[in-house]
Amino acid sequence: MHRRDFIGHLALGSLALASGCAAPVTIKSRPQQRLFFTSNGKTCLVNADGTGFRTLEFDIPNQATWQPGPFLSDGRRVVFLSMEPRRDGPGKSFEKYYSQTPTHLWIHDLDRGTLVEIANKERRAPFYTPQALVGDDRILVQVVREGVGNVVSMNLDGSDARDFTKPGEGLPYGFSVSPDRRRIAYHLASPQGYQIWTSDADGGNRVPVRAHGDHLYFGPTWSPDGAWLLFQDCLFKSDPGHDASDICIARADGSDFRVATDGQAQWFAATYGNSVRHGGGSNMPTWTRDGKILFSRRTPGARVPFEYAANRPDTDHFNRDWKPEAARGGAAVCRLDPRDGSIETLTHRDPPEWECRASESPHGEKVVFCRAAVGEMTSLWVMDAGGGNERLLSRGIDGTGADQPRWLPSRAS
Repeated sequence: MHRRDFIGHLALGSLALASGCAAPVTIKSRPQQRLFFTSNGKTCLVNADGTGFRTLEFDIPNQATWQPGPFLSDGRRVVFLSMEPRRDGPGKSFEKYYSQTPTHLWIHDLDRGTLVEIANKERRAPFYTPQALVGDDRILVQVVREGVGNVVSMNLDGSDARDFTKPGEGLPYGFSVSPDRRRIAYHLASPQGYQIWTSDADGGNRVPVRAHGDHLYFGPTWSPDGAWLLFQDCLFKSDPGHDASDICIARADGSDFRVATDGQAQWFAATYGNSVRHGGGSNMPTWTRDGKILFSRRTPGARVPFEYAANRPDTDHFNRDWKPEAARGGAAVCRLDPRDGSIETLTHRDPPEWECRASESPHGEKVVFCRAAVGEMTSLWVMDAGGGNERLLSRGIDGTGADQPRWLPSRAS
């Protein structure tokens, strides 16, 4: 694809009348909204109208993959994670090779093109992954040593590291910072199952939100007003591949818990592709600015073409067999109002396809999502916030697929 200049669009300001004469029209420029997405192992940028495609390339040796993390408050600088090539070769289980591979954290300035390594002072272990920024001066980092992980709060350069969670109490991830930045929500993978917790920004004053040995509670995110947490509930004992879940909400202290869907309606473990090329990952519901929820609702009897191999060692963090003859139905992007339980379907594909990773643009005008037919890699689409006017944004680098879309933060013009 050709690189194109970013194109802004104009928003008409208000027209004032004075002394019977029209005042000059004030034109207020709103910068073009942009998205990150991944393709062929790389991070790409594209404008919401499909222009401006480019691939981010970093001239740093011995780094096999790059992934964007949290943004700093200026909306211009973003934390990146890079990972060196696997150290012990293929054939090992995921947990035995992944956390043995050295990683590096960086801050990339999108405007200036600079890249500066962070979290490299007083380093505790080879494996660091960013979880959340607490302000612009401290970061929460998952640290894994000898197979045991915990989260550590540190200055951006890695100094003054303090335990946020204790080693051995479970693996915390899926972090979300409250709008007022005073509280943190996360899930904890422990021998007792996946649990939802909240805490102060330093890890203190921890409160359990939801935990049950038969349920996998996953991925809490704060509502725009900070009053609610949204998360998923997967019945993992009967669904070891985590294909489906229900949408849940609760207050940050665990009160007012409610399940907003039924029948494990949400498509949780997004899988796509075929026997030669495939991908996947957790498909997360997201809040809209007005307190509603975007999610992927499975059609009745839906079944993915990949069958999870529950009793086989996981060597690729996918661990599925390609069985297209078993595929049924799909999943559509829907909007749920948690106040009354009403659900509005925003996409209408006939026959159904598999749609995931829907999220609303910062200004609330558009929704981005991924779509794949059986046997295909995901492509990137955008539609109006109320549904309709669907447009294909990208099929990825050389048609290899586009996944994990993420709106860049809104910035002042």
